[in-house]
Amino acid sequence: MSKRILVTGAAGFLGSNLTDRLLAEGHSVIGVDNYCTSAHENIAHLDGNPKFEFLKHDICVEFDPGPVDAIFNMASPASPPEYLRLAIETLKVGSVGVENTLKIAEKYGADYLHASTSECYGDPLEHPQSESYWGNVNPVGPRSVYDEAKRFSEAAVAAYHRYHGVNTHLVRIFNTYGPRLHPSDGRVISNFLMQALKGEPLTIYGDGTQTRSFCYVDDLIEGILLLAKSDEHLPVNIGNPGEFTILECAEEVLKMTGSKSALIFEALPQDDPTRRKPDITKARQTLGWEPKIKLHEGLERCLPYFLKKVEEGH
Repeated sequence: MSKRILVTGAAGFLGSNLTDRLLAEGHSVIGVDNYCTSAHENIAHLDGNPKFEFLKHDICVEFDPGPVDAIFNMASPASPPEYLRLAIETLKVGSVGVENTLKIAEKYGADYLHASTSECYGDPLEHPQSESYWGNVNPVGPRSVYDEAKRFSEAAVAAYHRYHGVNTHLVRIFNTYGPRLHPSDGRVISNFLMQALKGEPLTIYGDGTQTRSFCYVDDLIEGILLLAKSDEHLPVNIGNPGEFTILECAEEVLKMTGSKSALIFEALPQDDPTRRKPDITKARQTLGWEPKIKLHEGLERCLPYFLKKVEEGH
C-alpha cells in the first residue's frame, strides 16, 4: 500500500538514499532539509518527480506537513567536523527538532523511526556492543554535543511511545559508507578514498589500531526499512560486524585504488572510540537482517562517486 512519508534530512547521505528506496517502493515522500550539512545535488534527480515534495526547512522550527503515514527522522549533522562546527545546532536538532517531529507523528497517528547512532555507546567498555549496554560517554567532552543529543533523542522517542502511544522505532546506526557520503566530511572511508585518489598521504589518527565496522549504505537502508515494519520499539543495532583496524582499512583502500599514497600519523582526537563493532544478534533474530556487502565490494561500488568528486575538484 502506497504511503505518504516524511523524511527529515532528506538531502543528506542517508536521507537521500532512503528517499530513493521509498520512492522505488511506490510511496510518496515529503523531504525536509535545511542544507546545513547536505546538498541539493543529492536529490536533484528527483526534481519534477510528482511523488516527491521538498520543503527547505529547519525542523527545530515547528512545521506541519499535513497528514503523513510514517516519519523517518534522519536529520542531524553526523560527521565530527560538522557537529563540532555546528555544536549548538546539533544539540537543538536532537532535542527540539526531534520533539517537533514526534508531535507530527502524534497528531497524525504516523509511525516514527528515529536514526540514532553507535555513538550512544561512547568509547565502549563492552565489546562488541549490544543494545543492552548503556555506554561510556563523556557528557561534557567535545563529542558530547552529538553523543548526548542522540542519547536525549532516544529518551524523547521512548517517552512519546510510553506516554503518548506513538508507534516508534530506534535504529542505532554504525559506520556507514557509500555514494553521496560527502567527500570532505572527515569520516574514515571518505577521507581515505579521496586522499588515495588524489595521490595524497592517507591520514591515520592515533596508531591505527583502533577499530571500526563499515556497513554499505544499501545494507543499512534495508535494515532500517525492516525495522520500520516491525513491532520492535527498543533500540536495534544496524551495522556490519566485520571489524577492521584503521590500518587495515587504509590498506584495503590502497589495494582497491592502486594508489601509492604513503601513510601519515596524527594525534587521536579526544574521546575518539578505540573500538567499534555491533552485536547484531537482535537484528538477525527480530528482523531477519544481516549485511551482505563486504568492505572490498562496497568500496568498488562507491569508487565511481568519489572519482567524480576528485574530477570536480573536491
